[in-house]
Amino acid sequence: MSLVLDPAAQDLLFREARTANTFTDEPVTDEQVQAIYDLVKFGPTAFNQSPLRIVLVRSAEGRERLVQHMAEGNRPKTATAPLVAILAADNEFHEELPALLPHFPQAKDMFFSERPARESAAGLNAALQAAYFIIGVRAAGLAAGPMTGYDPAGIQKEFLDGDHTPLMVVNIGKPGEDAWFPRSPRLSFDEVVTTV
Repeated sequence: MSLVLDPAAQDLLFREARTANTFTDEPVTDEQVQAIYDLVKFGPTAFNQSPLRIVLVRSAEGRERLVQHMAEGNRPKTATAPLVAILAADNEFHEELPALLPHFPQAKDMFFSERPARESAAGLNAALQAAYFIIGVRAAGLAAGPMTGYDPAGIQKEFLDGDHTPLMVVNIGKPGEDAWFPRSPRLSFDEVVTTV
């Protein structure tokens, strides 16, 4: 075997994992979400920046506010998932860099003094962290339903502010009945990888 990770874990995280479209009503606890974050926070980012911000939507009132901003096809599953997370990029992440990068505190001003540079870095690195988050949800034995079909401006105004850019909405829970669409094809190694 070329991989160190146990085959069952490979299946859980990758081969058998799917985007869920229905969920049971079994709750997702705060303890589960904290365990997920405490695992995935160690994923690498540039300059150890940590721009991902997570808004957990639990209340019925919050769910109603969120569902109105989702694309029509995403509304039913967002309305019924046990937990929904809005994943966003904090464009002011650089304020934490002196603590996160203590051996190079000047990175805050040297590389991220201008807003466009921060927005670019925050978008890329928060997207990396969002991918780690999805893997963490799977590692917790839960299913994730990440979606980008929503009104970004509406979600930003309703749940965030001008310093936070929404990246995706993720439904989280135990998969329900008929949760999976058929597996879509993937590109082969030879179609993706070149060697120089």
